Amino acid sequence: MLDTDPLALFTVGDLLLRLGMASGIGLLLGLDREMRGHEAGIRTHALVALSSAMIMVSSLILYDQLRGDGAAPDPLRAIQGLSQAIGFIAAGLIFVRRGEVRNMTTAANIWIACAIGIACGAGQYAVVAIGAGLALILLTLIKLFERYLPSEKIDEQMD
Repeated sequence: MLDTDPLALFTVGDLLLRLGMASGIGLLLGLDREMRGHEAGIRTHALVALSSAMIMVSSLILYDQLRGDGAAPDPLRAIQGLSQAIGFIAAGLIFVRRGEVRNMTTAANIWIACAIGIACGAGQYAVVAIGAGLALILLTLIKLFERYLPSEKIDEQMD
């Protein structure tokens, strides 16, 4: 069953678009973290997005190759597995120091890099464009507005 050509489903150009777009957007998402001195920077985000796209593309190719003759492969399981794996990675980034939770945005950023990789791998370019645009806005423009928010927590003011 696996003797069919994987490029029968996707052209080289389509694969380059899907994987390249995931990598490029991952780089952009990681740039914010890199500039702020976080460990999970541009390479980490690009690799998470690229690997997610590769797993999604591979899942779609395997689905095309294996379906039929009583076989019912499920490409959605790739998304489930990616979600679990990225959950472990993101959880490993979060830590608490002196009662303060750190790296929540970096963990969320890793999640969005994975989601963008999945959408790129699936060829859902409208989802990619809107999701990446919103993520970049949240990472950059919202940071500018945070300057105007009170810097102390409400609980600290009551002490």
